Amino acid sequence: MKTVNLILFSDSKETPEWSLGKVFPCSPQTEAINSILDENLQSESVDAWLFWDPDMGIPDHNMLMELLETSADCWHAGLALGLGGEPEMIDFISPTWMLNRDPDPSLEATSWRLSLRACLIRSDVLRQLGGPRSEFESLEAAGLELGLRYIRQGAFVRYVPGFVGEQKPISDAKISLNDQLLFVRYSFGSRWAGWAIFRAALTRFASLFSLIRSWQRVRKLPKSIYPASCQRDKTLAIQPVDGRVTVLIPTLRRYPYLQVLLDQLRWQTVAPFEIIVVDQTPLGERNLEMKYEFSDLPLRWFFLDQAGQCSSRNFGLQTARSEYILFLDDDDEIQPDLIERHLTNLSRYRINISNGVAIEPKAGDLPEEFRILRVSNVFPTNNTMIRRDLLQKSGLFDLAYDHGQRADHDLGMRLYLTGELMVLDPDISVIHHHAPVGGLREHKARVDTYAASRKRLFKQILPSVSDIYLSKRYFSEKQVREKCWIDILGTFSVKGSVPKRFLKGLIALLSMPRNIYLVKQRIKIADQMFEQFPRIPRLSQEDH
Repeated sequence: MKTVNLILFSDSKETPEWSLGKVFPCSPQTEAINSILDENLQSESVDAWLFWDPDMGIPDHNMLMELLETSADCWHAGLALGLGGEPEMIDFISPTWMLNRDPDPSLEATSWRLSLRACLIRSDVLRQLGGPRSEFESLEAAGLELGLRYIRQGAFVRYVPGFVGEQKPISDAKISLNDQLLFVRYSFGSRWAGWAIFRAALTRFASLFSLIRSWQRVRKLPKSIYPASCQRDKTLAIQPVDGRVTVLIPTLRRYPYLQVLLDQLRWQTVAPFEIIVVDQTPLGERNLEMKYEFSDLPLRWFFLDQAGQCSSRNFGLQTARSEYILFLDDDDEIQPDLIERHLTNLSRYRINISNGVAIEPKAGDLPEEFRILRVSNVFPTNNTMIRRDLLQKSGLFDLAYDHGQRADHDLGMRLYLTGELMVLDPDISVIHHHAPVGGLREHKARVDTYAASRKRLFKQILPSVSDIYLSKRYFSEKQVREKCWIDILGTFSVKGSVPKRFLKGLIALLSMPRNIYLVKQRIKIADQMFEQFPRIPRLSQEDH
């Protein structure tokens, strides 16, 4: 039996019968919560702490035990308690971030929109990542900042709709302007808070006077110091998930790179059941002999006359005969234990989707968020393993992206919205060469990269048509508009000396009328795409 201490939001000295641990009556204020945690968190050897509003009734002990047997770290009922879409000011900063789209409140799913009125947290996570910030006026805002901090620092945070039964939303769930600005400052920093104030004033989200008054108060509060990432014990030997693996590789005009990858697949510590190569190289350029060079591998080589990243992967998925699919790009290089590491992750965290990272030569270090084990908000088709039958719920790749970027993100979004927990592990890495020919470059996509725009004066990255289409599929018009403005803001950014930054800003300023025009034109094209898309094939359930 796991042990759980209960922090009960009640001023009454009478406490309910609680057999799982100690009960700490507490007023629903962050100062009171932190006082209890400061005095007891280190000394109490319980497995978890439950924060609970007695208006929710009596917590289900069996449910708590079942949750603690899963791989998650924190469970809550935030969406059921009216925190969906809060705080609204996040839409000025991360409007189309995958985890800013709330899943269906009737499904158990990943969600950082945490309510402390019904929340279970493992003790180890509380010790590593801290409790709620006392500077917030409301318990709701403190819970939101806590949830975002946790999920960004590697905790697995899950929304559980049955946590509070049929409880109606809390009437005071609306977040004050002071708390919204404090949330932005603590979560994203003062510069982004300044941008949020600017956009909030322009869009009449709040009056300039009230924004300035709130900011004057918020800026005087102590700075937020983010904790180190959540540390997990990965030293225990875990038996990999038992199952056959299909390696799926679409290819187009990249035989030299593909040859290297196929050779590396020979030496996997867990051998693939099959390797499906979907070759879209034009007929006159095809290498019809390469598959014989790798006759020792379980190769299934298919040719498609019409090139497309989504249609080729969908073909491979329909043809696959394994329980698990490993997505790779033809210009990847892999380690001998890549398949084994993914299968071990599926077993260790009891999940169905394992995401790795792609290291790009000469691109520098990975961003900080890709150097910690965490809930994933990406779905990299150059290093992801997935249980194939999940695609019966989400559907396959949307053909809207056949010749454009973001196909992987769209599928990842749909899988996330079905409630699946996706885990990104930086220890599972591939080298991704970004080959100068073939792939999406055949369709004139990915000509410029985000990294290049931050190094060069005249490189500017604006949202592509498929970027905008993706945003419109899952987010509001307001959120799409804010995303476009943030992308335009990004054209002013460059790394380097002060003179270089000044020149970049001047070039971006002079280019702004043209950039706004281009974005508007792309929005029109994205709108037109909805006349024929989405086109998402269903996964065949037939055995191959």
